[in-house]
Amino acid sequence: MANWKTDLAAFVEETTAFAKSLRVEPPMTHTIIEPDPIPAVKWMDSEREEIRQRVAKFRAHQQRLIKDRKDYAASEWERMLASRR
Repeated sequence: MANWKTDLAAFVEETTAFAKSLRVEPPMTHTIIEPDPIPAVKWMDSEREEIRQRVAKFRAHQQRLIKDRKDYAASEWERMLASRR
């Protein structure tokens, strides 16, 4: 019965020596970063005005796409005609 007591005492002594040999560094300080402020919301005078602006932007975008498509088709047509000659 005395054998396990000496083993326990040796283990506790070894563990204590190991714990004392460890170098504990102080914890890092945390830097708090403030988030960017939220930009002010630009409210429309009315929902109708917002819808009107969105429709105008959509129409302008559609017109750009139609023009690009026509330009591409014309360039392809010219390329095909040139390769035929």
